[in-house]
Parts: sequence; C-alpha cells; structure tokens
Amino acid sequence: MSEDLLSFEPATGAELWRGRISDIDAEVATARAAWPAWAAKPVTFRTETLRRFADRVKADGEQLADLIARETGKPLWEARTEVESVANKVDISIKAYAERTPNRRIEGAMGLRNAVRHKPHGALAVLGPYNFPAHLPNGHIVPALIAGNSVLFKPSEKTPAVGARLVELLHGAGVPEEVVRLVIGGPDAGKALAAHPGIDGLLFTGSARTGVAINRQFADQPGKIVALEMGGNNPIVVWDTADIATAATIVVQSAFLSAGQRCSNARRLIVKQDLADRLLAEVKTLAGRLIVGHPHADPAPYMGPVIDNEAADGLTESFLILMSNGGQVIRHMTRPDANRPFLTPGIIDVTAIPERPDIELFGPLLQVIRVDSFEAAIAEANNTAFGLSAALIGGTPQLYDQFWANARAGVINWNRPTNGASSAAPFGGVGLSGNHRPSAFYAADYCAYPVASSESDALRASIGVGLRDDDTPKLVTKKYL
Repeated sequence: MSEDLLSFEPATGAELWRGRISDIDAEVATARAAWPAWAAKPVTFRTETLRRFADRVKADGEQLADLIARETGKPLWEARTEVESVANKVDISIKAYAERTPNRRIEGAMGLRNAVRHKPHGALAVLGPYNFPAHLPNGHIVPALIAGNSVLFKPSEKTPAVGARLVELLHGAGVPEEVVRLVIGGPDAGKALAAHPGIDGLLFTGSARTGVAINRQFADQPGKIVALEMGGNNPIVVWDTADIATAATIVVQSAFLSAGQRCSNARRLIVKQDLADRLLAEVKTLAGRLIVGHPHADPAPYMGPVIDNEAADGLTESFLILMSNGGQVIRHMTRPDANRPFLTPGIIDVTAIPERPDIELFGPLLQVIRVDSFEAAIAEANNTAFGLSAALIGGTPQLYDQFWANARAGVINWNRPTNGASSAAPFGGVGLSGNHRPSAFYAADYCAYPVASSESDALRASIGVGLRDDDTPKLVTKKYL
C-alpha cells in the first residue's frame, strides 16, 4: 500500500498534490502535550495570533483561491468568496467568543463572589469536508484555537492540498506547529483519529452516514464533546407570487450553486399546483443557461464539476432510478465529458412517486413535488429525517409565520435561497442534519465549557442548626402516635 495520499484536479484529472500519510499516535501525542501551554496564553495573545492568520490569508488570497478552485473544481470566483470567508471568520469568532463565553462575576454578601468562566476541552480533532475545504474546517479550527484548544485537523482525502495550505498559514502566523497538527490520510485515518483515546472531542462536517457512525462511537463517552454538522434534504416551497422570474432565480440559486455540493442546497422544490407549470418553465430555461465548465474558464462558469467521477456516476444513477420509478423528466441531467465529472443541472418531477427516497443527493439534481394546499406543502417539507435548511418563496407574512413555526429545520428563510447563511448567525440543523451543536457564530459554545465558582478572600463557615452542646454520642428519637 502506498504511504502517500494523492489529490487530483476534478476538471482535468491531473495530479495536484501528494503527501505522506500521518502517524496518528504521534500526532495526537504532540497535540496533547502542546495544548496546556497554548491554553495558558492570555486570550488576547491567541486572538492577535489569529488576526495575523487572517492577514496572511488575505495576502495569499489569490494563490489560495486558485488552489481551492483546482482541487474542488469550483469556479475561481466562488473560490475567492471562500477565501474571504476564511479571513472574515477570525473577527467573527473573536466577537462570538466574547459574547457566547464571557467571564461573569456576581458579587454576594460578605465579599462572596460567584464567577462563571470557560475552559478549553484539550486536544480536539477536526474532520473537514471537500466542498468547502478551507472555510468549513476553519469554522471549527479558529474558534477552537481562540478558546485555548490544540487541534488535529484531518482534511478530506479528496482535498488535502487546501488543508495543508491552511495549516501552513496558521503556522506562519505564529500558531505553534505543535498546537495545530495536519493529519493526512483516507477514511481509515479519520476512523483512527476519531477512535483515539487521546482526543478530547471531535468536530465534524460531512455526510449523515459518517456523522451517525461517529455519534454511535461516542455514545458511551459523555466526557468528550462531539459537534456534528451534516447534510440536508432541504425543501424550497414556492407559493403565491406574481414574480415568477425572481422566484425561479432563487430556486436555481438554491439548487445549483456550487454544483449542488452545499449541505444547504435545495434538493426538493415544493410548489403550488396552479403555479407549477409557469414556475417550472422559468426554472428550466434559467437552468439551461447556466454555464458548466472549467473553474478558470472565460466566460466564468456558474458551475464546475462535482468532486470526482464516482460522485458523478452516483448522481447519474440516482436520476435514472427516479425516472424508472415514475419521475417525469423536466430537464435531463447530462454528462458533457464522459471522462470527467461535469454534470448539467437535472430537474425531475417526483410527485407521482409514492415513496420518495429520503437521501441527500449531493449534486445538481432537483426534485419537484406539486401540492394543492399550504398545509400539504409544510407536511411535504417535513417529510424527511433531515432538518438543515428550508425556504419559503412568495406567500404572505402570515403564511411565513406559519411556515417558520412548523418547518423543522435549523435555518428557515423567506424569499431568500436555502443556502448562503450568515457567519454572524448559528448554522446547524436537527435530525440527521446535526446534534444540536450549531456552528458559525455558535461554534464558541462547543469549543469551551463553562465553570461555575463560588469564591471568597477569607475563610468563613458556620453550622447554625443541628449541633449538640457537647460531643457525647446520643441518639434522639421521637415516638409518633
């Protein structure tokens, strides 16, 4: 077996990067030994170090964006927005740490003080995804470092080059090499890291299948923090609106941004029956205009390839299965290059399929469901074990209130796409989408734990009741009538 991990460009198939597979035991030992000294640094020291990291990301922005585009296949313009998010995450995380984990003191009688402060967990493992190989793991790493933890970062085996560059930038900014460790390897390395007794917690972004396995693995280890950010089978509901063109634009953005490889992408379009034909005509036309191409192409594409040929094959097969089970094709998903994982947007009406598969089809594939009532639309939106994001397009404020109150999701939008959540807000879901540990602004919550203290400068103690006058043993009893 090769001791190197290789990375390839999805758009060309060319080898991009290779690196040595890590020794998990050695990496965990290094991170565990380093975290007490890092935790002992003042929080101002840690935050200033991370601010230097943000400056380095900005200075290296174009090179990092190029690397992201090459390794993921996403358009260069989108890779640039990811780099911006990486840099911006630092100030947001510093603010979140101060707001979500503040030190508090409450003065009591006779000089007594009640204090609430926060401690880091220790050595935290971070498992990153391939769709946002810099931004999403960075959303765990930066808050963890600010809180005083050391980090063992294993990037996706499909995007290790970006992960390696992210760690280089952290080290270059002054984060000690022992405090952030890069763990290179495939799924076996991820399993070994997650199972290692030397970690104090695991911060994960990825598929529901892997997340559920991690949740089971840690079920008998309540002392370790586990934050799971998983996928979604997200609904977008279109109701009464006269602006069909704008509604169609929001649907297309929700379904096909990042070639459908965002956990918050819309997978299911639920539309009012008497609106469906007009809306779908617009959606089909607009989806057909989307440029699918190489990340550095001119004119710039809206979509690049999916991550690899295996993913493209799986999506194509899923489209065919939906067709064979009664789905009506609105727009065929095609493979322009049989040797590379480029896919055109696919749209299929699955209203007639009685048992629709509740899975996350991670790519440019949108399923359409027609309904007659708003109550049926909400029921269909909730007809999933996932619960990440949901959106209502059109309708009235009263309908949105009804939708918000009844839709089961961690992100609920009105007249906005299902994707593109603010980093200044929590991001996470329920059900198979997460374990109530939202990331983004709320990542501070799982990177440190609160410690309550009762403190006094002087010794004071008394027992005011239940004492005898002397210390002679004596049992006092009472007879009850």
